[in-house]
Amino acid sequence: MSTAGFNSQNGTGTGQTYANGPSQNPVTLQQPPGVGYGMNHQPAYNPMQAKAPAPPGPGLYPSGPFQPVPPVGSYQPSPELSSYPSALGQPLLSRPLVGGHPSYTPPLSASPGPRLPPAQATPPPPAVTSASYYPNPPQLMAPAWHYNAAATSMGPASSMSTPPRGPVANHVNPTVSLAAPSPPPHMSYSTAQPSGPGVPPTSIHGYTQPDTGPPPMNPLASNTYQPNRPPYGAPPTGPPPTMKSTPPPTGPPVTSGTPPPPKADGDVAGNGPQAPNSYNHVDNRMAGPTQPGPPGRHLGHYPSLPPGYQNTPTPPAPSSFHPAIQAATQPFIQGAQPYQQPPGGPGPAQLSPSLAAMSLQSNTPEALRVVNLLQERNLLPPNPVPAPTPCLTQDLQKLNCSPEVFRCTLTSIPQTQSLLNKAKLPLGLLLHPFKDLSQLPVVTSSTIVRCRSCRTYINPFVSFLDQRRWKCNLCYRVNDVPEEFMYNPVSRSYGEPHKRPEVQNATIEFIAPSEYMLRPPQPAVYLFVLDVSHNAVETGYLTVFCQLLLDNINALPGDSRTKVGFITFDSTIHFYNLQEGLSQPQMLIVSDIEDIFLPTPDSLLVNLNESKELVQDLLKSLPNLFEKTMETQSALGSALQAAFKLLSPSGGRMSVFQTQLPNLGVGALQSREDPNQRASAKDVQHLSPATDFYKKLALDCSGQQVAVDLFLLSAQYCDLASLGCISRYSAGSVYYYPSYHHQHNPAQVEHFQKDLKRYLTRKIGFEAVMRIRCTKGLSIHTFHGNFFVRSTDLLSLPNVNPDAGFAVQMSIEENLDDMQIVSFQAALLYTSSKGERRIRVHTMCLPVVNSLSDVFAGADVQAITGLLACMAVDRSVTASLSDARDAMTNAAIDSLSSYRQSALTIQQPGLLAPACLRLFPLYVLALLKQKAFRTGTSTRLDDRVFAMYQLKYQPLTFALLMIHPALYRVDDLNDEGALNINDQTIPQPRVLQLSVEKLSREGAFLMDAGIVMYLWIGRNCQPSFLSQVLGVPNYAAVPEKLHLLPELDTAESQRTRAFIGWLRDQRPFFPSLHIIRDESQLKPHFMQNMIEDRTESALSYYEFLLHVQQQISK
Repeated sequence: MSTAGFNSQNGTGTGQTYANGPSQNPVTLQQPPGVGYGMNHQPAYNPMQAKAPAPPGPGLYPSGPFQPVPPVGSYQPSPELSSYPSALGQPLLSRPLVGGHPSYTPPLSASPGPRLPPAQATPPPPAVTSASYYPNPPQLMAPAWHYNAAATSMGPASSMSTPPRGPVANHVNPTVSLAAPSPPPHMSYSTAQPSGPGVPPTSIHGYTQPDTGPPPMNPLASNTYQPNRPPYGAPPTGPPPTMKSTPPPTGPPVTSGTPPPPKADGDVAGNGPQAPNSYNHVDNRMAGPTQPGPPGRHLGHYPSLPPGYQNTPTPPAPSSFHPAIQAATQPFIQGAQPYQQPPGGPGPAQLSPSLAAMSLQSNTPEALRVVNLLQERNLLPPNPVPAPTPCLTQDLQKLNCSPEVFRCTLTSIPQTQSLLNKAKLPLGLLLHPFKDLSQLPVVTSSTIVRCRSCRTYINPFVSFLDQRRWKCNLCYRVNDVPEEFMYNPVSRSYGEPHKRPEVQNATIEFIAPSEYMLRPPQPAVYLFVLDVSHNAVETGYLTVFCQLLLDNINALPGDSRTKVGFITFDSTIHFYNLQEGLSQPQMLIVSDIEDIFLPTPDSLLVNLNESKELVQDLLKSLPNLFEKTMETQSALGSALQAAFKLLSPSGGRMSVFQTQLPNLGVGALQSREDPNQRASAKDVQHLSPATDFYKKLALDCSGQQVAVDLFLLSAQYCDLASLGCISRYSAGSVYYYPSYHHQHNPAQVEHFQKDLKRYLTRKIGFEAVMRIRCTKGLSIHTFHGNFFVRSTDLLSLPNVNPDAGFAVQMSIEENLDDMQIVSFQAALLYTSSKGERRIRVHTMCLPVVNSLSDVFAGADVQAITGLLACMAVDRSVTASLSDARDAMTNAAIDSLSSYRQSALTIQQPGLLAPACLRLFPLYVLALLKQKAFRTGTSTRLDDRVFAMYQLKYQPLTFALLMIHPALYRVDDLNDEGALNINDQTIPQPRVLQLSVEKLSREGAFLMDAGIVMYLWIGRNCQPSFLSQVLGVPNYAAVPEKLHLLPELDTAESQRTRAFIGWLRDQRPFFPSLHIIRDESQLKPHFMQNMIEDRTESALSYYEFLLHVQQQISK
């Protein structure tokens, strides 16, 4: 793993290691020279590793900013970072010096990189007569890839002569039944009813080789402790399966005495002593500036498709969820389907090495069906792409964590790091840990059962050796079952610990006992910091904010202890005394911004219930108070310092509203953007912060359990790259509303109102920490998201919200030879707004495989794309944008090259991919054209930085829409295949490819790009649609800036509004809608999302495939 690659944690990628900062490895073990692929320790494959550009080849011409990647043969292993070098409780070995660190410099080549082929030189694809590469496709054969189906030999079976180290899930030996005593005290059980996933599936997609599946699992008990959830089924009859002898546990003998007090996930919520100036252990500078380039151009022509690449329509197949969201939830909405046989059966080239000896009449799993990307045009499925189902036994899969919450880029974990390197696919996890869930089991118990060695929480994938002992599925230690755990609160029976809720649910929440807190749980504290300069008043945001907070003041999460406070600022700082007993709020002005102090520390944060009338009076008067201000300066830095002082004693949430570049006092910034170079074809400058002030303050905030959320409402450059640090390192959120104005931009006003209402009323967790654990042999080395890394595997989250996503990169440190399954567990310890200390635990189980074809079969192309986007954002900041773009292209080339060279036994012409990765080149091209990474198109620097923040912060489901939008035709909506939700009919149009060839001047098309939607009206659109949906007589009458659909009493209007409303309801944020015509200013934004088309500065999808094929064949 290149230490200068994507090992950055908190904004660095310099390859340095830190005691309390970005890189997760306090010790770096340098691999000795000469270590090759034959060694046990392998350097992790890093798709972001820089490669030297290849010399120009024939048929290439030097124009355009796109830098193709070098041949695959230049892949070089690099030293690997070790992980977990010291025990959790031990001090870290060293601390770096304070100050800057050497920046990463990618290797340079003297020869220029290859350029794009000209349109006229594009070689035509092979002529075919259909969209399939099969010559004579016969009828589909019955699917036969069921688990333990046929006994046909599929390659050598694993030897079972040695007992596996992996757990035998929940097996219980028969014991004498015991009388059920009365339940122990302090035990209760409840089920919360918070809006999310349904019931896990009861079938599997996967296939496995006979005799190599996970060992049998103990019978599952029927239970009904979750409402609306069907029971798991009755246990099978007969004696339980026999078990192999278990090796004795290592270490001191296990006693049945009282276990030591449980260690919370880290220093409990950070309430222990904080190191002064903890930001010293995090670097203060990012990569240096790069050079701008010439401006770009607008869209070019759209070349006609070559023969054999023409579109052939596929019938629509409606689904019950939004395409991107259903992609994550599909296995939990409908039963998993068996693999389908490809037309014509697999030829020799489709067979993986482990299947090569089988008869040609055998079936190939759908995930490994060979697809020639240059011939198959219709790759976008009519139904959304479901998350792959791990190849586990039905019992294990039924208990596995929902992919909405916990998802791995590879659902089959390679046995060794060398096998992972060979596949050239990134290994990582994507989490949505605090997601709103419709069914969340909540357990109250005085004893939370955890492994005495690695502190893993007991979960569905542990093994019970008997009623009194269980084996950890992460470190394999044998633990005693506490007496209290013998009682099952669901069935009210005694002696069946394997039927407890903790062992029947992969996602569960505990109400923590007192040993999980070092101080009383903090109250909910909300501090609002408001820009009231002339620029801010002009935007009109203050009126909207005050009115929304007034409307939702009683909906703020909290209890009788909830506190609120307000600070306003321009060139001075204004505090508000809201002490109970005052007749009206008192404004206190501090003009000494260089040495900020709190005028009356005890009356600035007040109990909301006691001072509610004063708070309401202040909100009503604030907009008028600064109505005529002419103060243009902004002392944001001083206001943040004052807010930090105010919140430090208690912790809480700071909500900052800013409308311009801070230009006074500490943290003052200067404009760094040159509008003339926004379309630079070279590298983009100033993606890193201009000052470390905001990062240092954020780390101070994190140490005092304060998170900062930033709302940026501005028409001018605000240096989001610098300001965003205040949220990024304090586990906050960034909201960005460019060109916000209460009159000129009503779409943004509506967007702000909806977002703010959700923000004020959604669930929140305070003083949180999150730790991710994994089975012995696996290690975590890089985190992505908004947080501060307190130790090698502990994230500090002063606030956690249900809309935040995280990602981690992983490596395989030790061979997993004797394991059949591995597990991952994320534990989130937080304080609820009601003052309860809670622990939410998610556990996921995945199989271990030893063949490359099995690794490819388990690839999750959407999760890979999401992780790749996070890695590319870091690479853009620490190295350069062009490095990140090359690395993303390399990721597609390397994986398909590895598949061709190692997983296919007979070579065929064309660009071949397994069916599970058929969308990977399309998603990579979509990333290259995404606002965060595109070149050659005018992109404001703040817009680009915000797009990068979104890719790292948004959960995968929503990030995918921002990468690859969904396009629908909406002028011909009908009820065929429609959903019926709450007596409302929701049409389900099919998803179209992102190409202008799909557009028609006679139609209307809706593009859903995640945080924004465009409704494009064709010039010759049907008059019936215009009148019955838009309420205008003809095309010319469509208003220029229309953002709302009128509520007309027509069937067409109701269908269109129902569909758009349903799409919006699928996500926690509110996408604004822009209705555009051919002449609209926003049409270029709409066209830039046509990913499959060529522009003057970017390849078309077909040209990109040719480029990938050319690099693979070198």
